[in-house]
Amino acid sequence: MIEEKNIYALGEQELTRVSAYSKLMRSVYLWMTFALIITGLTAATVAFSPAMLSMLFSSKITFYGLIIAELAVVIILSARIQKLSFTTATLMFILYSILTGATLSVIFLAYQLDSIVTTFFVTAGTFGSMTLIGYTTKKDLSKMGTYLLMTLIGLVIATLVNMFLANSTLDWIITYVGVLLFIGLTAYDTQKIKQMLREYGTEINENSQKMALMGSLTLYLDFINLFLYLLKILGNRK
Repeated sequence: MIEEKNIYALGEQELTRVSAYSKLMRSVYLWMTFALIITGLTAATVAFSPAMLSMLFSSKITFYGLIIAELAVVIILSARIQKLSFTTATLMFILYSILTGATLSVIFLAYQLDSIVTTFFVTAGTFGSMTLIGYTTKKDLSKMGTYLLMTLIGLVIATLVNMFLANSTLDWIITYVGVLLFIGLTAYDTQKIKQMLREYGTEINENSQKMALMGSLTLYLDFINLFLYLLKILGNRK
């Protein structure tokens, strides 16, 4: 009788753990989607408001100020996530989504609307396929991490260098490498988030919710970067 109760208790614990994990994984994608909606709405609002465009982009100081604010928010959120409350972390994520939307509003000035919409759906399809692969594959993708990180560092350096060189050939190489990089990162990050939540997300609490939120931020960044690189390839400029 005691043994049966112990087995029943263990079964209940396993069900609770699986339920918590499932809810946290759903939260990752819900928060990511919510952040993308905020970013898209903000970008469109700014792009179609001459007053806001003038206010934000009338000087380089304002534009670069937005970029610095973006970097500051994401760095603070990533570095201090354990010390922040879940509510504060969520509000910072929303703020970051708004700031990103404000800076991305320039794409509406540079590209035709139909090509932006088309690229978004291409990005969504590509992202969805890769995150599904990352979630379902039994192959360990952790070995990709080092190579992806090295590629990312190289991409950042090449982008900074090309800001001064303005070499069109190098620019296209950077673009195609960027697409491949963030396709790979989407699958890699998905598996990493899945494994992290399975190991530590045994119950719904403040810490597990913050882990899921950071997972959402990671996939959000993968999506945004993949979209921007694909837009350079598929977008029709005005």
